[in-house]
Amino acid sequence: MTDDESLASTHDHVDEIAKQWQRERPDLNPNPMLPIGRIYRLHQHLRTAIETVHQQFGLATGEFDVLATLLRNGDPYCMTPTALFRSAMLTSGAMTNRLNRLEKAGLIERIHDQNDRRSLLVQLSKDGKALIDQMIVEHLKIENELLNNLTQEDQTQLNTLLKKWLSAFE
Repeated sequence: MTDDESLASTHDHVDEIAKQWQRERPDLNPNPMLPIGRIYRLHQHLRTAIETVHQQFGLATGEFDVLATLLRNGDPYCMTPTALFRSAMLTSGAMTNRLNRLEKAGLIERIHDQNDRRSLLVQLSKDGKALIDQMIVEHLKIENELLNNLTQEDQTQLNTLLKKWLSAFE
């Protein structure tokens, strides 16, 4: 028996929920609940594991996201607050709160835009860059661990399917 055949013969929590719906409402097709329920439950597990890594560095996931966005933007690790909140898909108020906390912790600096003195830019501080350089290693390490029970082929197939599905929304 292959791993896929073994997996197909096992039942998980989502299968039990679908079974209950079939019993109570046999007129309904619960099949859409299967992948969506599993993605929802996976999200909870993934979020918990990733947040634990971020908390080890004293940051919330949203604060990690700001620092990571600045880092991946490239040297000089600087963006406008508007570009940051669009990248993170947040409200400007939520971004302002994150920036305030990160600035207070000395991880970012708000500097005047040389091209427009009325505008401010957000830039990684030296400490912020050192921290995010360290954090991204641990962040990717946990993500690799979270995927370790999938083969590379499984990961590629999953990524292709999720990308196809997500593209319908974006």
